[in-house]
Amino acid sequence: MNVIHTEKSQYRDIVIFEDDEQRCMSFNRHNQSARQSSQSLDDPNQFVFSYTKLMMGALYLNPAPRRILIVGLGGGMLPTALAQILPDAAIDVVEIDPAVVRVAQRFFGFDPGQRVRIIEEDGREFIQQAGQSRQRYDLIMLDAFDHEYIPEHLRTQEFLIETKALLTADGVLAANTFSCSHLYHHESTTYEAVFGEFYNLRIEYRNRIILIKLDGLPTLDVIGRNAEPLQDKLRPFGFGRELLLPLFTTQRDWNPRARVLTDRHPTPIWPQAAF
Repeated sequence: MNVIHTEKSQYRDIVIFEDDEQRCMSFNRHNQSARQSSQSLDDPNQFVFSYTKLMMGALYLNPAPRRILIVGLGGGMLPTALAQILPDAAIDVVEIDPAVVRVAQRFFGFDPGQRVRIIEEDGREFIQQAGQSRQRYDLIMLDAFDHEYIPEHLRTQEFLIETKALLTADGVLAANTFSCSHLYHHESTTYEAVFGEFYNLRIEYRNRIILIKLDGLPTLDVIGRNAEPLQDKLRPFGFGRELLLPLFTTQRDWNPRARVLTDRHPTPIWPQAAF
């Protein structure tokens, strides 16, 4: 492992290192296996993380969003890919830490360009202000993590209600969570309480992406048809319908009686028995 940059920001310790032909960003100086972003040194376009591939499954629910909001920047892989795939889309990226923005530009080739707007602000504060000004988005991606997990104030029922208010009538929400988290059951019931049924994409032991469409989930047949014209656009990033389509399911694999997460109780007091 070759550490090429370290930086202590107001919010976290940032470590950039190269290992196994990848350049990685970690927010944990003592556990650099906890990687917030990774990029292939041989082919920077290739998606290294499985979760980023699953997040792009949101395009199978709406193949042509015009206004996109991404909460959490990391190395900038998602906005970079979306800007290439959707040349007419305007993309807002909210990142609380200016140091992450600098590092993404310096070490991961993130170049916002004219269609990607960076807002250096807390994600929830931005969403609340955007709601007050009646902004609307066709696609919202929630991908904000600190060195441990999703910040508490970005995983509650109240936050999701505020986020829901920003979606257009047929808008799509994609949320990155962990299937191995002790909050899995609680997060699932919280999303279900706000949005109803959702597609639950899981891969490997860790990654879980929640996909929601505000006016109702499209059928698997519709998703398959939407996937077809996107195949050539996704191929440069190293994946396509062969990976994504088999993962679409609405089957519950969580305890439906698990306590909904709220601003008052964003984390269960007894995680193993709080149902």
